[in-house]
Amino acid sequence: MTAPIVILGTGLAGTSVVRELRKLNPDIPITLVSADHGGFYSKPMLSNALAQNKTPAQLLVTPAEKLAEQLKVTLRAHTRVTSIDVANNKLVTAQGDIDYSALVLAVGAHPIRLPIQGDGAADVLSVNSLDDYTAFRERLQPGMDIAILGAGLIGCEFANDLVLAGYGVSVFDLANQPLGRLLPPGAGAFLHQRLTDSGIDFHFSTAISTINKKKDGSGYLLASNDGREFEADLVLSAVGLVPATALAKEAGLDIKRGIVVNRLLQTSVADIYALGDCAEVGGLVLPFVLPIMNAARALAKTLNGDATELAYPAMPVGVKTPACPTVISPPAMGAEGSWEEVEIDNGLRALFKAPDGTLLGAALLGEAAKEKQALAAQLPPVLS
Repeated sequence: MTAPIVILGTGLAGTSVVRELRKLNPDIPITLVSADHGGFYSKPMLSNALAQNKTPAQLLVTPAEKLAEQLKVTLRAHTRVTSIDVANNKLVTAQGDIDYSALVLAVGAHPIRLPIQGDGAADVLSVNSLDDYTAFRERLQPGMDIAILGAGLIGCEFANDLVLAGYGVSVFDLANQPLGRLLPPGAGAFLHQRLTDSGIDFHFSTAISTINKKKDGSGYLLASNDGREFEADLVLSAVGLVPATALAKEAGLDIKRGIVVNRLLQTSVADIYALGDCAEVGGLVLPFVLPIMNAARALAKTLNGDATELAYPAMPVGVKTPACPTVISPPAMGAEGSWEEVEIDNGLRALFKAPDGTLLGAALLGEAAKEKQALAAQLPPVLS
């Protein structure tokens, strides 16, 4: 009997490959392997669930049993893979080996852990899964003051969500504006003002170096790199993600920032593929929904026998900050050009243009965010 296609990871990347493959081939044997409960939920929903009045239980879209039935797969939940036996096409787990004809790594990314000192450092929470979010909500109590480390995309989304729900929110970042790596100065200042007006307290050019528990047990004292001290009832880290590459590296696959794959999403080892937050294609690691969906469609065709190279169109990203709707499509790393920033009525439009006037990137804020679809048609493909 032919071994199944095995997909490691039941997040958006893993399940999207299965859904796309089932459109092409309803009968090919597939095994889904998950280290957690194996049910499907939308990870992007975690950062605005409070505003949507969603409990952690309500965020679980499809429980594991129902998912397995819908997708006609064997689902191995709570199964932690310890190694990949490349020579024999097997996953090694505590529950026994799993044979594969092709293996898809959709293992995502891990939160970056800051080197923070103090007896409260271990209490800092990160949210990168439904289990993480459940733990966060269990700690969250009405009226709390929340400190968020990181003013990037996820940090800003959580900050806006928490302040809408009535919490006090302070955000700390080494940059001098929100979305420091993605927005030009004018757009950064515009977003900063809108989020501040919503009730978020920002502390830029500030790194938290020490977190200690208050002696009365009522919360935490945060000390910054310049000697200032802040108080918080709960601390959430949102400083970014790093691709989960340990399993692939141990198996001998090529690793750079992520698991290196070609345009067919093949790794350096035959019959092993990767996509999503863990994968690096064309030098790009893109932990967003649209790249994952494009990769899943291409990979499904390849797994079904129709070798299909991945191409990325322009893929503007919407930031879930209701206080200031924001759409970003940053220019490629190292692109030559400059930003042109224009404030419009209740918004700001920033366009990154090459010396010849070609549009290479953009940021739309406030009312300008409504131009997202028109913008996407004008931008160059991310990977052609």
